Amino acid sequence: MRHSRSTPPTSPAETITNAIIERLEAGVRPWRQPWTGGPVSRPLRVCGTPYRGVNVIWLWMAAQSRGFGSPTWMTYHQAQLLGAQVRKGERGTLAIFYKSYTKEIEDPATGEREDEARRVLKSFTVFNVDQIEGLPERFRPEPVSLPEPTARDRELDTFFAAIPASLRHVGSEAYYMPSTDQITMPEVSQFRTRDLYRSTLAHELAHWTGHRSRLDRSLGGRFGSDAYAVEELVAELASAMIGAELGLPVDHLDDHASYLGSWLKVLKTDARAILTAAAKAEEASAYLLKLGRAERPAELSLAA
Repeated sequence: MRHSRSTPPTSPAETITNAIIERLEAGVRPWRQPWTGGPVSRPLRVCGTPYRGVNVIWLWMAAQSRGFGSPTWMTYHQAQLLGAQVRKGERGTLAIFYKSYTKEIEDPATGEREDEARRVLKSFTVFNVDQIEGLPERFRPEPVSLPEPTARDRELDTFFAAIPASLRHVGSEAYYMPSTDQITMPEVSQFRTRDLYRSTLAHELAHWTGHRSRLDRSLGGRFGSDAYAVEELVAELASAMIGAELGLPVDHLDDHASYLGSWLKVLKTDARAILTAAAKAEEASAYLLKLGRAERPAELSLAA
């Protein structure tokens, strides 16, 4: 059966709203992460002025999900004017032009003239600098440099290297994939500090311990389900326990505040759930601490 009318196209506002809801339902606050992907900055126009309003959140999301390291965005035509070219096959990102203005109109009943508030909402397509070839060097982000490693850094790196997890560094998201038994992390240089990298890695390693070949926890369930909420709570508690042992910060835990609603639901339903989660977290942290310290009989000194 053919419809006489096609489905109306999704508006720019709906596109952005739906994408944000999708990320939030996946347990990710898209506007905050412990890594930066480059210098901390609002998204920038080609002229260097920052984007404002919803474009800030939206372009941050696009950069994070697609691993872009530059804060600067421009249209296809703007790139051409600079003698550059968007790489073949690159997909553009929606941006919003929003303007409020007043227009004088005449009331047909009274003949009086008055100002009426109006709004213009248009969309256009932009590309990140990372998608464009041949741009002047001034558009390339300066590499983020971390301080030289200390003796403590080397000890902690040795600890995590001793854990035989399959780990790859790519993109700008951190997650554990049970189906492939693999952890994905952004590069260390994308984090504000090495310790924030390690705290995030500890969280993903806690998930890794739940694989059926190790501690055999239930890792299934969709976001919002009790099983998902409990596993995330186990990973958070385990990473906090590991952090306490190794002297790592716990300020990254606030980045998982989007899980609080599902955790509260579980805890209010079952008063013993926190006991179970804490016990599983203790088991996971002990498993990781044993692996990380297996090569050395002495405890980590972690001297600053």
